[in-house]
Amino acid sequence: MLSMLGLIGGLALLIALTLRGMNLFIAAPACALIVALTSNLAIFPSAGADNFIQGYMNGFANFVSAWFFMFLLGSLFGKFMEDTGAADSVARYIVDKLGMKHAVLAIVIACAVLTYGGVSVFIVAFSVYPMALSLFKDANLPRRFIPATLAFGSVTFTMTSAGSPEIQNWIPIKYLGTSPYAAWEVSLVVAIFMACFGYWWLKKMIGKAVANGEQFEARDDDPEIPERDYPHPVTGLIPLLVVLALSFILHDSLQQAALIVALLGGVLSIVVINFKHFHNLAKATTEGTNGALIAIGNTAAVVGFGAIAKSSEAFTVAVDLMTQIPGNELIGAAVAVSVIAGLTGSASGGQAIALPLVAPHYLDAGVNPEQLHRVVSISSGALDTLPHNGYVVTTIRAICKETHQAAYWSMAALSAVVPLLGVALALCLFIWF
Repeated sequence: MLSMLGLIGGLALLIALTLRGMNLFIAAPACALIVALTSNLAIFPSAGADNFIQGYMNGFANFVSAWFFMFLLGSLFGKFMEDTGAADSVARYIVDKLGMKHAVLAIVIACAVLTYGGVSVFIVAFSVYPMALSLFKDANLPRRFIPATLAFGSVTFTMTSAGSPEIQNWIPIKYLGTSPYAAWEVSLVVAIFMACFGYWWLKKMIGKAVANGEQFEARDDDPEIPERDYPHPVTGLIPLLVVLALSFILHDSLQQAALIVALLGGVLSIVVINFKHFHNLAKATTEGTNGALIAIGNTAAVVGFGAIAKSSEAFTVAVDLMTQIPGNELIGAAVAVSVIAGLTGSASGGQAIALPLVAPHYLDAGVNPEQLHRVVSISSGALDTLPHNGYVVTTIRAICKETHQAAYWSMAALSAVVPLLGVALALCLFIWF
């Protein structure tokens, strides 16, 4: 009982502190310590026993080890696009051709193409943010909606759809013996619904804010690129296409390492094509590197909390309860994966924990593996985007430099509520048709 109170209390406190803007290097380990103390987990290392310090730092260090080069290259890519004026050039070209009213749509499409092309959702935000900032500035839209726009194009109708190369669509294959195209017919219907409804909602939220007098607010640290320095728009599109092409071509053979090669190719292509347009290459490199360290540090701090949460007694009890929900198996799987993903703040983490437990049971009960694959995939991308989620923290704070108070609620509407409605639609289609 005490362990459960500690887990719920620690998670609630972490969410509250995150929303209030507290430094995550302090908030995350402090909340993890509450979970450890209430679960009788040793604080200091001791022979053969789980402990708070090693558990937290293992989660922290493992994330940094796995993602450092992607964050570094992704941050450099975005900063170089910004410093050369390539992002501004592409943004202005889009506005000139499509009009101001389609600025948001252009950002969503760019994110969707990169995500479905195999670029990690973390890196998509780094890559598209400079262009998004320029588009919002030119269209005079409130910049607090940039995180929501990036998230909508990245982690909703593309990340968990049939055929997506993102890990959230591939983890179930190992446990269910399915393919990335499992239940593609229902997946297509759900993706179209999420894309259309989400875009309508996003436009409605932005329109309401504009009607209330909100507009783009420039900041001192925004890039200022003189008009004469703008490169040709094509030179801004080529690096994005290089990243997309290399990621798509190398994904099967190199897996996650393909993203490193793709981003390196993108960074080098910017340097080669737009070298003469750099304002200050050394400064851009320094800022890109520092941005990557802050982004990966904030995310790793939250991952460390998840590592402690997973080692608590209460988490084991919660997983057992979630994976034994009576009634329709698909509904049970959706609830289990959603809740576990919320507790860990990770869509892939929710799947990796739940599937080894639920997959054998449901398959033995005769559940269609393709239907289970799609339900698990879509449901993992809903409650995972609570305020402490690594992608949420990185996108809002490190990339867009916003606060949770300003940017999170619109982001949650699109990255949590819309996917939940998508799960409900998928369940209805599977159960009734």
